[in-house]
Amino acid sequence: MIITTTIDGARARISPRGQLDYDTLQALRTAAAALPPGVTDVVWDMGETTFMDVTTLRLLFDPAPAVGPLLRTRVSGLGPQPMRLLALAADLDPSLDVTRVMNVDSD
Repeated sequence: MIITTTIDGARARISPRGQLDYDTLQALRTAAAALPPGVTDVVWDMGETTFMDVTTLRLLFDPAPAVGPLLRTRVSGLGPQPMRLLALAADLDPSLDVTRVMNVDSD
């Protein structure tokens, strides 16, 4: 898996390429933790993500850490399999605000 991070002011775009699963979750968390303090908006660009397993949902929906800035987390570029995973998660747990993470402005 390759992770590219671009920062524009308070917004960061983290773009993983490949499959996201339990083995890659720590690298994704590390990329998010390495963001500068001024970043408040994170977009996970999943345009080149071919597979996402349930552990990736933790990245999107776990509560914010007690230490560090509060980050608004959203996703873009979801392919068919990751989209199905989010739809299934929303069906199984209606408390997950899937529309919140999928509400990405065009850029």
